[in-house]
Amino acid sequence: MKWLNLPLSGQLKAMTPAQISEAEAAATRNRLIGLLLTLGGAVMFSCKAIVIKLSYLDYGVSSIVLLGLRMGFALPFFLTIGYLKRGKTGNQQSVSPRAFGVIMLLGICGYYLASYTDFLGLQYLSAGMERLILFCYPTMVLLIQRVAFKTPIKPVQWVATIICYVGIGLAFSGSDFSLGDKFSLGAGLVFLSALLYSFYVIGSGKLTPVIGSIRYTSLAMLAACAVVLLHVLLSGNTLLGLPWGLYGYGIMLGVFCTVIPGYMVTEGIRRIGANDAAILGAVGPVATIVLEFFILGEYLNLVQALGAGLVILGVVIIGRSK
Repeated sequence: MKWLNLPLSGQLKAMTPAQISEAEAAATRNRLIGLLLTLGGAVMFSCKAIVIKLSYLDYGVSSIVLLGLRMGFALPFFLTIGYLKRGKTGNQQSVSPRAFGVIMLLGICGYYLASYTDFLGLQYLSAGMERLILFCYPTMVLLIQRVAFKTPIKPVQWVATIICYVGIGLAFSGSDFSLGDKFSLGAGLVFLSALLYSFYVIGSGKLTPVIGSIRYTSLAMLAACAVVLLHVLLSGNTLLGLPWGLYGYGIMLGVFCTVIPGYMVTEGIRRIGANDAAILGAVGPVATIVLEFFILGEYLNLVQALGAGLVILGVVIIGRSK
């Protein structure tokens, strides 16, 4: 159809009213699907901290074994999807050796190290507090790109960043930050996790337009899975002979809190754009706080809840300002 090659205004002029109506309906349907995928993925991601806390409470499992279960159950899915998407399609390029090496490094830093420090931090933090710290990664992405690539930051984004960290300060109000305090250790580990994940996000922004988001995610996660399983082996632990209930938690972490939401969010971003997806992601910390109240009996006090609201507000402003 020749009108597909015309500019947008030209396309509309070349289309009949029925075609325009059909195109508008398809666009609306596409956006609705994208919104639902992104929202659902954010909620499923938010369940991760709850499942980890339940695993610690019920089985006293070590962080690396739990992470090994997560990646072990996720590995077959990433292998299958990565194999099916191994070839280039459309305008996507093949993966060069240099790009492959960068993706491996980003996968190891952004998922192995980021996940491991997150799992360790959750031993000392509530699920809601962990999610709030992790949710600050968009502000870290802004600051890192400003330093590394001289990417300008709009005044409104500076304001949003300040709002986020004021919110974190309020959320931490009343906490003991003395040397050796477990809360400080947990907060530091989760903050490091958010920082490492920020590099993964920046890398994805550079590479996914070239090789495709699904191939990028699959390759990065395969690298992370391999290093996690190697860590389990070298640490003298095993993933065999564990309680069946723990395997159940591993399946929830690997499949329902990693693989499915990962591809849901990827597809949602493709349909609605990264900015709107970042705004919808604000439901994640809220969902975690609600779930931890009903499942774990943990809650934030009034000042901490105000801080949580400021963090979410700051990230939403950043999403809208891009």
